[in-house]
Amino acid sequence: MRTEDVLAAIATGLWRWDNASGTVSLDAEAARLLGLPAEPVRLSEAAVRSRFHPVDWNEIDGVVNLAVAEETLAESRLRIMDEHGRVIRTVRSRSKPLVEGNDYQLVGTLQEVAEQAPGTAVRTPVTGDWRRSREAFLLDAGRALAEARSTAEVLRVAASLSMPGFSPDGLAVFGVAGDRLRIIGHHGQSQDDEGPFASMSLDTDYPAAEVVRTGRAIYLPSPEEYLRRFPVTWPLARRFGRRSWAFVPLVVAGRTLGAWMAAFKHPVVFTPDERSVLTTVARMLAQALARAGVAESERELSLGLQRTMMPVLGPGIPGIRVAARYVPTGGGLQVGGDWYDMIRLPGGASRPDGGGAGRIALVIGDVQGHDVRAAGLMGQLRIALRAYASEGHRPDAVLSRASRFLYGITDGEDGEGDGGPRFATCLYLEVDLETGAVDIARAGHPDPAVRMNDGTVLLRPTAGGLPLGIVPDTDYPTTQIALDPGETLMICTDGLLETGGHDLDTGWERVRKLLEAHDGEDLEDLADTLVEAVHGPGSHHTTGPLADRREDDIAVLLLSRRPAGSVRESPRRTLMTIAQAEPERIAEAREQVRQLLHDWSDGDQLDSAVLMVSEMLTNVLVHTDGDALLVAEVVCGERSRRLRVEVSDTSDELPHRRQPGEMASSGRGLVLMEMLAHAWGVDPRGEGKAIWFELDEAGSPEDHCGQAPPDRASSDRVPHGQTPPG
Repeated sequence: MRTEDVLAAIATGLWRWDNASGTVSLDAEAARLLGLPAEPVRLSEAAVRSRFHPVDWNEIDGVVNLAVAEETLAESRLRIMDEHGRVIRTVRSRSKPLVEGNDYQLVGTLQEVAEQAPGTAVRTPVTGDWRRSREAFLLDAGRALAEARSTAEVLRVAASLSMPGFSPDGLAVFGVAGDRLRIIGHHGQSQDDEGPFASMSLDTDYPAAEVVRTGRAIYLPSPEEYLRRFPVTWPLARRFGRRSWAFVPLVVAGRTLGAWMAAFKHPVVFTPDERSVLTTVARMLAQALARAGVAESERELSLGLQRTMMPVLGPGIPGIRVAARYVPTGGGLQVGGDWYDMIRLPGGASRPDGGGAGRIALVIGDVQGHDVRAAGLMGQLRIALRAYASEGHRPDAVLSRASRFLYGITDGEDGEGDGGPRFATCLYLEVDLETGAVDIARAGHPDPAVRMNDGTVLLRPTAGGLPLGIVPDTDYPTTQIALDPGETLMICTDGLLETGGHDLDTGWERVRKLLEAHDGEDLEDLADTLVEAVHGPGSHHTTGPLADRREDDIAVLLLSRRPAGSVRESPRRTLMTIAQAEPERIAEAREQVRQLLHDWSDGDQLDSAVLMVSEMLTNVLVHTDGDALLVAEVVCGERSRRLRVEVSDTSDELPHRRQPGEMASSGRGLVLMEMLAHAWGVDPRGEGKAIWFELDEAGSPEDHCGQAPPDRASSDRVPHGQTPPG
């Protein structure tokens, strides 16, 4: 006798459910059990699903998923329905999932089982392995609730939960505000239905209010039970047409935060297993709501602190464009000690004709740490700097007073809970918007950068002192640079440079390429480009393109003077002062010249210019008692571009040509200039003198003048801070 005949004799059918194709194959007996003609048939999943009770279908889906994960049998009881929705029989299914990659086939049997005896519970679980189905549901619910990051997401997850065997059609989450009960969210009702429940006294004779008062769940299996226990509020619930209700407390760490209501259109007797599921879901829901509340409070605090980073300018200042960004670190509260600000200085109001804007101050800084303490110190320091600047102090005095202030408010801290005394780096710039003069005082902070009109970008080395707050009385020397119309000044914190494993030098090279590649017109777009480059895709393990990691705060501020006319006519220029006590800054001057001539066509001429600059500056520091002022500029002449370098000092003694011996260590400066420069000279000044030289670039002026310079990203440049070879 065939196996099919044996199974048919004992009223057992065979079925095969192909998950990949979404089809179900039935033999003749299986088709009969599903209320179809007794003949083999292949149907769509939707056609077979219409034959099962919808609640049972949800249950078998969870059972099958668990069986696939555990590679075990899937067992369940299923009610079969006819075309009119009437239950005609109950069958037991036993099947084995055959996994093939991400898909599976379910092969098993269907067998009719006897109906429940009269007098048994109206609604009991019909799943054979109900506890395993419950475990699968709770695991899935726990994962979904754990991933919810806001109260709205938690409520959406709660509304989508399909409990094994008794899925509710109405949900509501109640919270407590003082002595009032309020609805946090609901599902299965319209927005207009929440009116009577929106703000209810905890003394009200309502199930949710009693749950909050007592901390104990209330189960109402029938409308009669609801009316008996809560006659006052029963009219409010009656209009929804539900048959059973569960009100479960939301408890976290022993404290009742509110109540969760699950309402059913079919009768539920709330067996111990069903109560266990409801209680477990309520606990997970309470924890998820508590986490979401904390996260939302942290985000609100973070946003509030971030709003304090923005400079308060009011109406726009004529003659300038400004853009700024602050991006917090990704850890904790996403707050830290970075900030920027813009301050209108005394006498800085614009003229009635709109022709000038006086003076403003730009400030950027970084308080040590990425926590609330750092953010608090940042706020105090920012206010102090504003106060000192508004009093009219010069940049060096502003930073000296700020350092004394920060030292005073952190001195004596023992480090318990806040990491000990904190310091801060800071860059303070006073900008004269009429002349473009920028006076800079620096306290351990990265130097500013300037993007010139032709796209050349120079890092402007500035004299500096210790970070704020380390020593109460610290001097901060002032450096002056010039910002021509159309040029863009960039100041930033070290997060823009160092995120992703970079150091200051390699990070600066990346930022320089971004500044050079941009046209400099839209500062908002440029600010976004700089930030996105740090948080864009890249490697976590190598320097170069940076990974999406917020390991440090980022603050960046851009300022550009609006050009009065064509910006292509202005020369490419750099200026810096070398003090007697800072001979090491001669290396910075050499690097400035190299950056200025990044697209110079003749490498030998570039080396000659660097050599002559070094000789001129060294002679001033060795043979005079004053400082040296270096001015270098590139202009377009009639036949080619021309480099002019001028070094001035306050000494009236003119240099004279000497004949150094073979072993002499000096005396060759003027000889070198005569050999290497196309023109040179010494000009007496009212106080002191200036020695200068000029170099004409080999090639046609059309190669570089009046056109965009060649690709600087691929030019052969020495990284900032390194001495050129040879």
